[in-house]
Amino acid sequence: MRAEGETGESDRRRWLTPGRAFVGLLVVVAAGLIVTGILPPSSAESLAERVGPVLGFVVAITMVTELAADAGLFDVLSDRLAAWGRRRVWMLWLFVLVLATVSTIFLSLDTTAVLVTPVVVLLALNAGISPIPFAIATVWLANTASLLLPISNLTNLLAATEMSGGSPAGFVAVVWAPALVGVVVPAVLLSLLFRGRLRGSYEVPAPTEVRDRRLLVVAAIVVAVLLPLLVSGLPVWIPATAGATALVVAFVARRRFEPLTWRMVPWSPLAIAAGLFVIVDAAQAHGLSTLVTAVAGSGTSFGSLLQLTGLGMLSANGINNLPAYLVLEPAAAGSSVRLAALLIGVNLGPLITPWASLATLLWHQRVTALGVTVSWPRFIAVGALAVVVTLPLAVLALWLSAGAPQ
Repeated sequence: MRAEGETGESDRRRWLTPGRAFVGLLVVVAAGLIVTGILPPSSAESLAERVGPVLGFVVAITMVTELAADAGLFDVLSDRLAAWGRRRVWMLWLFVLVLATVSTIFLSLDTTAVLVTPVVVLLALNAGISPIPFAIATVWLANTASLLLPISNLTNLLAATEMSGGSPAGFVAVVWAPALVGVVVPAVLLSLLFRGRLRGSYEVPAPTEVRDRRLLVVAAIVVAVLLPLLVSGLPVWIPATAGATALVVAFVARRRFEPLTWRMVPWSPLAIAAGLFVIVDAAQAHGLSTLVTAVAGSGTSFGSLLQLTGLGMLSANGINNLPAYLVLEPAAAGSSVRLAALLIGVNLGPLITPWASLATLLWHQRVTALGVTVSWPRFIAVGALAVVVTLPLAVLALWLSAGAPQ
């Protein structure tokens, strides 16, 4: 039997994980930069005005997806996919590709990594087929399908105002061609890579029991209404907050004796994003942008755009895609085409290293918790192949759709 002191020490060790220690250090460093004035007050104020609505949207859309999942919406979708697949693995595969793509485009890459991953992996396991193709497809498309709308990726939200004045239609007009490449090419590569595992038939799992059908209907209605509002031109945090509020009220009314917890708020991603914003902005204020501009080149020729995309991809796989975007943004400022090229690099490129995007880290946590083992050497090798094929084609599509500028 352990002594009380030993138990307390064990609990502290379980709570203070390496990930939490890193987040805490990041927050302390960012706070120090503000308090000491290394990040000038005027820059801090401008930064808050810019990223406040972005982080507010992240909180709201995460709450919407978490509550919708708790209501059983994603489980019901899984049941529908299993039925629509008609026991053919290749047909089920196509539906999973569509689900991952739509989820990423309209609910963001992190939603796909956190909520769609367990749905499709458990679907495969319950159907008696290999979960690896479905797991890899989810994380690939969580990244590569995140280019079409401002809400698809945090990097897009940061770039949207300068690219299109915040207009979703204007943003789509710039990126539609490379966004299409980012969905089609990885899907084709995955289908070829796993073609041997996508043959045959499967057993349709038993349908999931719905705990509260009324709550499920409310969640489905909220999500259905929310999706078009997110691309209506309204500031995205407004409809997302309204959707989150509606679901919170519904849950409080239907589950009075099961209070909601603050765990649904994505504290760690928020802290990481806010800390990186402050650190990179402080570096920009002290000359980093000048150095980056010299390295990233200029112009909108195919070669110049490919250079910027390649630099974005290397930076994302080296230090994570969010700081990579923030560091390289000054080299693309003033040109919607160059900003789109940078987004291609930091959105479609993080397929190689495990830390290249937060979505990949979240995805790995989910698949590991489900007992699925991922070979990192193989993951890196096939990811590098996908990047080498997809990124030049995406840049070519951007360059041609922009009128082949020189």
